[in-house]
Amino acid sequence: MRLVKHLASLVFIFSFVAASQAGTLTRHSFASDTLDREYPYSIYLPDDYQISNLSYPVLYLLHGSTGSEMSWATSGKIKATADRLIAEGKINPLIIVMPGHNESWWADGNDEPAQTALLKDLFPHVEKQYRTIEERSGRAVAGLSAGGFGTVNLILQFPELFATGAALSPAVYTPLPPEHSSAYRHKVFQTEGKLDPRVWEKLNWTSFIDDYKAQKTVVPLYINSGDHDTFDIAYHAARFYQVMREHQPKAVEYRVVDGDHQWDVWRDTIGDALQYINRHLSAPR
Repeated sequence: MRLVKHLASLVFIFSFVAASQAGTLTRHSFASDTLDREYPYSIYLPDDYQISNLSYPVLYLLHGSTGSEMSWATSGKIKATADRLIAEGKINPLIIVMPGHNESWWADGNDEPAQTALLKDLFPHVEKQYRTIEERSGRAVAGLSAGGFGTVNLILQFPELFATGAALSPAVYTPLPPEHSSAYRHKVFQTEGKLDPRVWEKLNWTSFIDDYKAQKTVVPLYINSGDHDTFDIAYHAARFYQVMREHQPKAVEYRVVDGDHQWDVWRDTIGDALQYINRHLSAPR
């Protein structure tokens, strides 16, 4: 009986601590000069943000091709995962920014200049409105599927901006996406209403990898995929991983987990990705 009461007390104490360290997740927008419209985003602020005078590292967390600024909040349960890992001391408190740019693939293609809007509009807005570490050591990027495509390209093109990153089921297809990929339906890769292989190649990681390898900065990167991914991302991600491993063998990880191209995979593995990111990201200061 005493053991049962003791265990119950421990459960209560842990639950109280976890609840008392709950962050906040809110939805906002601002005027984007690049897009000439409102740019939506959601933001997670750690529990102690409102009472501290600290500046925090920022993770920019990107949704998939048809997602929104609420995808990671609703389907991904990111708040619960971040709250738990912070409460358990497995990651440092951080700010998580979740921008919304549906069908953009986070690229400057044949639609809106999504990458430019992210870098030139969203980043400065966040750094002006919130207490962030405005240095490479305090900035990370991650995303799923098309957001993983965007993550990889941002890291390869702008390694000076990011301390680390994570690409979950990244759509890093070579030479072309499978025919049932949404890449065929979105204007970003289209010419005259059809996917243009030249545009895909121009915007894909293969166009940026040589320049990345030629410079000295290394961005530690976490990659994963479900083993039954309908788009064969386990294969495509493995090819990308091997190229990165040959270049930075101690600064890239690849995980293959059970699952398809689905939220069960991303929701279950974002915690692992956050812990990887935490090892390379500045603590609040």
